[in-house]
Amino acid sequence: MASFTLTDLGNKSGEVVEAAFRGPVDITKRGKRKFVLMTAEQFDRLSGVGSQRAHRAEDLRGAERDEILAGLDAVAQDDGRDD
Repeated sequence: MASFTLTDLGNKSGEVVEAAFRGPVDITKRGKRKFVLMTAEQFDRLSGVGSQRAHRAEDLRGAERDEILAGLDAVAQDDGRDD
């Protein structure tokens, strides 16, 4: 997980936000973790907000199928990265 200080948040906000698009970001103060910055979508997924649907892979068609498969490919590619 990426980590930035509160000072970084003020001075390097663009870099911090870009890191948050990739995953949750620790925000520290005096070396201690104080906050976690994440996208609203990540938060909604974590807190269970929004509509969640379950599908059988063989029932998916068209754009929905392509979107889900692309997401799975992205997760599989990110799995081997060291952050």
